[in-house]
Amino acid sequence: MTERRQLHLGAILEGVGTDQHSWRDPALPGDASVNIDWYIAHAKLAEEAKFDLVFIVDSPFITPDTAPHFLNRLEPLTLLSAVASHTARIGLVGTLTTSYWEPYNVARQFGSLDHISRGRAGWNVVTTGLEGAARNYGREEHFDHADRYERAAEFVQVVQGLWDSYEEDAFPRDKAAGLFLDKGKQHRLDHKGKHFSVAGPLALSRSRQGQPVIFQAGDSSEGRDLGAHIAEGIFAAAPDFESGREYYADLKSRAAALGRNPDEIIVLPGLFPIIADSDEEAQRIFAEREEELDLDKLLVQLGRAFNYHDFSQYALDAPFPDLTGVTLNSYKGQAERIIRIAREEKLTLRETAYRVRFGSKGFVGSPETIADEIERWFVGRAADGFNLGVTTPGDFALFRERVVPILQKRGLFRTEYTHDTLRGHLGLPVPQNRHAAAPVAIAAE
Repeated sequence: MTERRQLHLGAILEGVGTDQHSWRDPALPGDASVNIDWYIAHAKLAEEAKFDLVFIVDSPFITPDTAPHFLNRLEPLTLLSAVASHTARIGLVGTLTTSYWEPYNVARQFGSLDHISRGRAGWNVVTTGLEGAARNYGREEHFDHADRYERAAEFVQVVQGLWDSYEEDAFPRDKAAGLFLDKGKQHRLDHKGKHFSVAGPLALSRSRQGQPVIFQAGDSSEGRDLGAHIAEGIFAAAPDFESGREYYADLKSRAAALGRNPDEIIVLPGLFPIIADSDEEAQRIFAEREEELDLDKLLVQLGRAFNYHDFSQYALDAPFPDLTGVTLNSYKGQAERIIRIAREEKLTLRETAYRVRFGSKGFVGSPETIADEIERWFVGRAADGFNLGVTTPGDFALFRERVVPILQKRGLFRTEYTHDTLRGHLGLPVPQNRHAAAPVAIAAE
């Protein structure tokens, strides 16, 4: 009998906010992004609500106009290692770039987090969008977009090879016989590729879930191809139901064409709901928040997708500007989507700035309305679940306390954890160690 498909929920712990406005909420500590107690408390709240995972975003470049959370925040692996010691079940996913790190370091860091958390680690693979990052790592120019994705594919291949350095029973730890390691079950990698040369082995065994779960979030064609090759979870950007369905179908069809099981890729669009007792009240709050926005800051936020292009130079109420000649070697997929939306909907620059800020208005309403919309996306194969933005305490509480119980009552979302690894939560198999003598069926637990 086929197990019923289960909705998945993640919590993006954004501290003082990845927009330009959330930090002003009176209930939000001004130092949330560097306050480990804030992260621990919110991870525990997400765990109490039975979320699959918490997620930490990251980027190695800022400007004076960058959103508050990006300006001053903790490094993901350090942060998640601290959170691991205060939680027991929830998955711990952190972002780390393949453009400015080395595979051996990344394999060791995420492998260590996986051991510290007893099998709850996940790596969000990014290639770094902002060109300014290059000068923080001794380069004059950022990698070309296509080269970044080619490098990333090889990077992940090397990391996963290093995670298989030891077979499951490589350490007898037989004190009487004086045998700590079975040397025949330690394996060098000896990888020599276009971008990396790595001998190995990694000085770390596999964890309870075999390997950390690989996540990815690319939206360009190259990003989707990379996700189809390597990802077990996708953090998707879908501004509306139809684009969500298109992305979902396209990503999974690309994976199937590669011989992968598309059900073993979990697609999680971002979710930023506005919840109130009634739909009317939620729409009123939406309108009030829209009126309070600083348009100059929205233009900065819009420009980030185009490597912080200066949109203040254009007329606000003229059609969205022609960006021919502006680099798309940044967040290429996101930039292309913004251009497409502005063109198709015939938006002005002002309208585009607000449209991109809020995305879909479908997640504005009462708890029942929000639950209905989540169910529509889930049943309609626009999502396997959602990654909820967590900044303001009131919004997070409303979702946990009023929306999650509705989803549970409908049988869409768990009422208790049935696993204690991230792979178990997501229904993903433990990857077979490539050096094992024969394939062994290993449960996700």
